Amino acid sequence: MDLPVVVGVDGSEESLRAVDWAAEEAALRGAPLRMVYASLWERYEGSLIAQEVGKPAEEVMAADIMGAAERRAHLHHPELRVTTAVLADEPSFGLVNESSTARAMVLGCRGRNAVTELLLGSVSLAVAAHAHCPVIVLRGNPRKTAATAAPGRVVLGVAEKAAGSAAVRFAAEEAALRGLPLEAVRAWRRPAHSDTGHPLLAGGPAHAEEQEAAEALEDALRDVPEGLEQHRRTAEGHARDVLVAASQDAALLVVGARRRGGRFGLQLGRVAHGVLHHAACPVAVVPETD
Repeated sequence: MDLPVVVGVDGSEESLRAVDWAAEEAALRGAPLRMVYASLWERYEGSLIAQEVGKPAEEVMAADIMGAAERRAHLHHPELRVTTAVLADEPSFGLVNESSTARAMVLGCRGRNAVTELLLGSVSLAVAAHAHCPVIVLRGNPRKTAATAAPGRVVLGVAEKAAGSAAVRFAAEEAALRGLPLEAVRAWRRPAHSDTGHPLLAGGPAHAEEQEAAEALEDALRDVPEGLEQHRRTAEGHARDVLVAASQDAALLVVGARRRGGRFGLQLGRVAHGVLHHAACPVAVVPETD
C-alpha cells in the first residue's frame, strides 16, 4: 500500500511551512502527499450560506486554503501526487484518524504565546501524543524549518530499550534520505550519593552511569546501515535539557513515545513532551509499541 505523507493545513503561515516540509518528505520517499483541512464548519455553520455561491462560507474558505496549499506543494515538486480532504471534524481528532493510514504526518507549530512562542499549540500536541504514525512538528526558527535547510544533522534521543525501535529506524531513514549524519544522544544522571569527598570513591558511580549510557548507544545503533555517517554522544543531565541543547544546530530531532495505559492512543512521556515545547528545530515523535 502506497501510504501518503499527510500534512495538516489551516491557512496559517505555519501550516504553509508544514506544506513545504511535507512536500519534500513525500518527494524524498517517493510517496504521495495528502493535505487535510479539518474544522467544524459543517456542524456549526451548515446553515450559513454564502449568497454568491450557495455554499457555507467556510467551505468556500477551505477550498481557497487547499488550492493555495496545493499550488505551493507543486511549486518545487511539480511531479508530486497530491490529494486533498476537507473534514467536518475537530482538527486533532480528524488528523489522528488520518494518521492510521499515513506514512508520516507533518504539522506546523502555532504556539499559545505569540511573543515568546515557547509553548506548543494544543492541536499539534494532541496529534503528536495520539497519532499512529511518526509526527513531525515544525518547532524552531522558520528559517530552520525548511526541509531543505541542511546543513545540520539528525539527532536521535536514545531511550531505554532503543535497540530495534521505530524511532531509531525513522531517524536513520531521515538521515539517509537527506544525506545528513545521524547523531545518537543518550543522557545520564550522576547518582545523588556519588558526591563523596573521598578521593578513592570520587567518580566511581558517575563513571558507571556514563558507561551504561555509552553501551545503550552501541546497542541502539547496532542495526543502522554501516554506510550512514554515525556519531554517538553521552551527556550528563536531564534528557529533555540535553536534547533541547542538541536541537540548537540540528536539522531534525527524533524521539520515541511508548504506548501507555489510556483510553486514547499513546501518551507522551516527559521527554517527548518537553522537547515538543522547547526544541529549536523540527521534532519527530515516533510511536513505539512493546
